[in-house]
Amino acid sequence: MSTTRRDFLTTSAAAVAAAALPSVAQAGDAPLGAPALVGLGDSALRARPCVVSSSNGIRGVKVAFDQIVAGGDTLDAIIAGVNIQELDPEDTSVGLGGLPNRDGVVQLDASCMHGPTKRAGAVACLEDIATPSLVAKAVMDYTDHVMLVGQDARRFAIEMGFRTQNLLTEKTRQEWLRWRARLNPNDSFLDYDGDVAIKFTTGTINMNAVNAAGDLSSVTTTSGMAWKVPGRIGDSPIVGAGQYCDNTVGAAGSTGRGEANIKTCASYQIVEFMRNGLSPRDAALRTLERVVAMTERRLLDDRGRPKFDLQFYVVHKDGRYAGASLYEGSDFAVCDERGARTEDCAFLYRRSERPR
Repeated sequence: MSTTRRDFLTTSAAAVAAAALPSVAQAGDAPLGAPALVGLGDSALRARPCVVSSSNGIRGVKVAFDQIVAGGDTLDAIIAGVNIQELDPEDTSVGLGGLPNRDGVVQLDASCMHGPTKRAGAVACLEDIATPSLVAKAVMDYTDHVMLVGQDARRFAIEMGFRTQNLLTEKTRQEWLRWRARLNPNDSFLDYDGDVAIKFTTGTINMNAVNAAGDLSSVTTTSGMAWKVPGRIGDSPIVGAGQYCDNTVGAAGSTGRGEANIKTCASYQIVEFMRNGLSPRDAALRTLERVVAMTERRLLDDRGRPKFDLQFYVVHKDGRYAGASLYEGSDFAVCDERGARTEDCAFLYRRSERPR
């Protein structure tokens, strides 16, 4: 995939226009994924286009799917999809209006992979740029590196023509001020007794796609854990954790507690389980079992169940897909020939079994 700097900046402008598209209504209940079609070795395979995402990507999956059906590149399409959330100041999970760190500064992370070319790009702790997914793609397209971080990532973005702006909206500033007002000297960012003194929220969007030719791409973008220690990097910009794509197998990504994901290289693990024959659903559930096995004692209840949640979104090269979470109650967005809709995630534990 060859891209000129002019083409890249044109794509950025198109993403801004996509943000104005209306939302897509949710459809009714549907199966977790399409039935198995053929094995990996079937040379006659022709994948159907399919886009899967975290549920906040319900508008974006339709945008991405339409671009793919029209012949657009899978990575360009899903980045246009996540740009909708990145540029929406009402979405506090990513981009403009994302929840800030402990000091009231919005720091963004993103990564992407392009299956056909086996390339990847990422940025972390990026400030003042609303679309880190596009900056991650610029790292992929215009450097020999995979990741840039902090002020140097910001400088690179400015050199590439990205506009700087204050990402902290009045809404998120007020939330940060309320959080800060509740702090006291006894609050801690780590409680080994398992009682969380400071409540954190996480916000992310992941999107993965396959086209009719079976080409895959993946992208994850986030403002990370709210009120985080400045400089904290979660799983989203980590290739193999926040997202992973292998054009011979499939793609996967995640939202939720990034620290748990990093320790298991979860998105990579899901793709490898699919390589070994598991369905998208079973690969995601098997990986969630790994996550539980690798969880620190302080983050488990007295029955050995995590006190956090984690979700995976998966698409196979043949068009099968799934969403999965630790606990019942999560959903995900998908768009294929049946249109854009949300579906229930598979899960390890019932909602009633979740720690209070």
